[in-house]
Amino acid sequence: MRAIALINQKGGVGKTTCTANLGAALASHGKRVLMVDIDPQANLSVHYGIKVYQIPTSIYFLLVGQATLNQTIMKTMVDGLDIIPSNIDLAGAEIELVGMPGREMILKEAMNGVETRYDYLLVDCPPSLGLLTLNALTTVSEIFIPLQTEFFALQGMSKLLETFEIVKKRLNHSLEITGIIPCMFDARTRLSQEVLENIREYFENKVFKSIIRKNVKLAEAPSHGKPINVYAADSHGAADFMALAKEVIAQENSKGPTPIVQTDACMPAPTVTG
Repeated sequence: MRAIALINQKGGVGKTTCTANLGAALASHGKRVLMVDIDPQANLSVHYGIKVYQIPTSIYFLLVGQATLNQTIMKTMVDGLDIIPSNIDLAGAEIELVGMPGREMILKEAMNGVETRYDYLLVDCPPSLGLLTLNALTTVSEIFIPLQTEFFALQGMSKLLETFEIVKKRLNHSLEITGIIPCMFDARTRLSQEVLENIREYFENKVFKSIIRKNVKLAEAPSHGKPINVYAADSHGAADFMALAKEVIAQENSKGPTPIVQTDACMPAPTVTG
């Protein structure tokens, strides 16, 4: 099983959109996928039409030991795709977990045995670098970073990479950044092109060739409680995520990731011309 956290401490960058639709696209390729919503905002759960205030259990109950893994896993409308949902209860989890021994490893211990049941584990992290995100990073072996192709895309990335290096050194030696997903790309603007060039210059071969374009159907899908390949299978958004899923699967035939080395240099900012 490949265990992947989708992370970016900035909000509104397409992180949940990537988790929801990459999961569905991988499942459509015959993969068994489990998504974990570890964000108190529960956007991933809502994306799949889950009534988060009515569910009997959630990731919160799993983390505090009041529910088992089997009790928290829910099936989705997509064959082969399951989810552990979240809700607002998770907002208090960080306070409750602080006093627990091995508090950074609670999710990892709770997920014991899941690797025999799924091909992919996708964890949708909150837009912060707190204890919930640390739990995600100790549970997975890979990180995908969605980056919007907009002016402030690389702002704050130094802190994220610093956190990655600390977790890798102290808590999870196998952790690697294995993919950068360019999101919200608008081919009509020079800025999107320039930011994409900057992202590729900095992260080099880590950047997926598949680009997630801005798409009305992609933005509408969550309000209908469906992933894009169910809501609008013939849309650009569905095509983009199917292409991304093929790239992710193809990674398994490669020689493995080349680590990104944190430097003291500042992140590049796009130069807008004309």
